[in-house]
Amino acid sequence: MKSFDIRTKIFFGDNALDRILELHYKKIMVITDPFIAKSPLLPQVTERLQQAYIDFSIFSDVVPDPPLDKISAGVKKLLELDPDCVIALGGGSAIDSAKAIREFAVRANGKDIALIAIPTTSGTGSEVTSFSVVTDTEKNMKYPLVSESMLPTEAILDAELVKTVPASVTADTGMDVLTHAIEAYVSVNNNEFSAALAEKAIEICGTFLLRSYLDNNDTHARKKMHVASCLAGLAFNSASLGLNHGIAHAVGARFHIPHGRANAIVLPHVIEFNSGINKHSKSRKDYPKCVEKYCNIAKLLGVNNFNEITTIRALVGWIHFMNEEMSIPLSISQCGVERKEYMNAVEQMAEKAIADACTATNPRVPSKADVCLILEHMYD
Repeated sequence: MKSFDIRTKIFFGDNALDRILELHYKKIMVITDPFIAKSPLLPQVTERLQQAYIDFSIFSDVVPDPPLDKISAGVKKLLELDPDCVIALGGGSAIDSAKAIREFAVRANGKDIALIAIPTTSGTGSEVTSFSVVTDTEKNMKYPLVSESMLPTEAILDAELVKTVPASVTADTGMDVLTHAIEAYVSVNNNEFSAALAEKAIEICGTFLLRSYLDNNDTHARKKMHVASCLAGLAFNSASLGLNHGIAHAVGARFHIPHGRANAIVLPHVIEFNSGINKHSKSRKDYPKCVEKYCNIAKLLGVNNFNEITTIRALVGWIHFMNEEMSIPLSISQCGVERKEYMNAVEQMAEKAIADACTATNPRVPSKADVCLILEHMYD
């Protein structure tokens, strides 16, 4: 028996931030990063908190790939302040940090603390998932924490907050959305509900991602990508992800490549591995079950072709095209990583990718040798 539910209440559309004016909490801790703390984005939240006569404090000691020591500092601060609500304002790192901080604090004091997630990038979908990815900097490992108790109470999607996002971040986070949707769609845990959400997210990416990248002032495209990110988050929260994220976590932790960018580089290689189709493939009678799903994805993106092989090749080609159009590196070497250092780390990264919780729901079970080969092909 399977189940599906959406526990996070989502506020979206024009003036979604006005939801803050309706809050009735007495004390709120806002968790964000140093950049947003100094930007015009923070006052859009704090001024509304002041209008609602809510006492608040700011914790801005958040960095990309949240390390365990920063999480620990956040827990200490939260326990000192003793708020009845946490607002996470920022991208995936801020929201993941807030989810982990609140989780550990609740376990420590047993107090129920609400969590409101307000994303300022359109990428992670973390505002509606039970996942939080933290980093052990000593071991160069990313750990996906998974617990239903980490689901935000509310999510506020206001496209005004993503208008000023730089084009490079729009590209990385946009490809993260696409990867979330594709992996959820082909996951062994997929279901009719997650599939519907993933399909819509993919369709939106096909139409609006490049538009959003090319023009910050294309408000319609920005709104659509903000919703797509949330839809993809809902999809993978139900169906989980796959090897693509397992590899991206390992490579990102080792060489500090932004998560969405790492996903974009890995994606064509994992599609070829899962489908068993590459440029040398010839037609055959039977294909893995995921091939039909990849062909459906290609159809949603408008690149379905003559048969399974040409369609998969067209899908891979479309992803390469999007990466090139948005100036995303096509290989690890283009990220400035030195060949010898990378190749020396391949086996260790492969082991971490296989052990990653996301890899467990990949449609094809990879061996260590398979992942090593993918990692080697990714370099050039």
